[in-house]
Amino acid sequence: MIWNKEGSQALNKKLFEEEKPKDLVIKDSEEVLFYSVEDIKNKVIQGDAFKVLKKIPQETFDMVFIDPPYFLQLSKKELKRWNVKTTVNGVLDEWDKFSSFEDYDRFIENLLLEVKRVMKPNATLWVIGTYHNIFRVGKIMQDLGFWILNDVIWVKTNPMPNWLGVRFTNATETLIWAVKDKSVKKYIFNREYAKSFGIGKVGANVWVLPICGRSERLLDEKGQKLHSTQKPIELLKRVILTSTKEGDLILDPMAGTGTTGYVAKALGRDFVMIEVNPKYVKGIEERFKKSLKITDKNVINKGVIQNYIRTGDTLKLIQEEFSKMEGKVYKQLADDLRKKLVKYYGG
Repeated sequence: MIWNKEGSQALNKKLFEEEKPKDLVIKDSEEVLFYSVEDIKNKVIQGDAFKVLKKIPQETFDMVFIDPPYFLQLSKKELKRWNVKTTVNGVLDEWDKFSSFEDYDRFIENLLLEVKRVMKPNATLWVIGTYHNIFRVGKIMQDLGFWILNDVIWVKTNPMPNWLGVRFTNATETLIWAVKDKSVKKYIFNREYAKSFGIGKVGANVWVLPICGRSERLLDEKGQKLHSTQKPIELLKRVILTSTKEGDLILDPMAGTGTTGYVAKALGRDFVMIEVNPKYVKGIEERFKKSLKITDKNVINKGVIQNYIRTGDTLKLIQEEFSKMEGKVYKQLADDLRKKLVKYYGG
């Protein structure tokens, strides 16, 4: 097949003229053979990421954030909360199902290859996952030549409760931060932001923040979660502020509810998002009707973080032990000890 650039540009122009200038969403089609940066900047492309990415020029983006399927392989068995007897809504979506690990690995590898092509030479890539998939993703990234700069551990202050008690409570997710290869040096890293978001005096690579709360979670017409794994605004704020500058162009090829672009716009960055599910795209459109006001400061209280990490379990145990005893003396001892521990560890 011979590709005529001039003819394709003319066809693209006609197709895009049919879209309203201020439309947020572009619906991909087979007639569109390529996208210029101006065509897609600050747009959501409704379409298959693998097909859409092939139409985007190489070395386009300053940063990429990928929230891929985790391949959780959860059982369909209904899980009830013991106290209130309500059902736990797990991730049972079709997009999280693969026939095998090999099938999943091919999916991730093909996605990373396309993403690598559209990254600028000094761009960075973030990929998030849990223990179910992140180790496989990391290996594939290294096999493809990506150079891992850091992992960042997201510690959830309100994780899914451990109903069965047969494993550790799963309270973390891991973000891998990487560049295209080992030779890349001049990538963006905003050290002061990183330090303010991390824990301790050195700003370590641990982010303590809650999962997406009810106030920001998108709901469907039945009042249920629109997307089972919507990421919190605070998480994407940290990703964007630590690894981009104003005016940078950010890609999210599996946008879900559009948190990446929503936060990018609020922070003065440009974005391109790709999402295949019309239900999620509609949710993004509704979400963007309300402007996001956001601060670049750490909105999670440092004292809360330190107590959660260092003293939470100790203080809880102390309170429980003293609560078993009677008398004001023991209560006073417990209060005094608590104050000393909090003062020592910070809070």
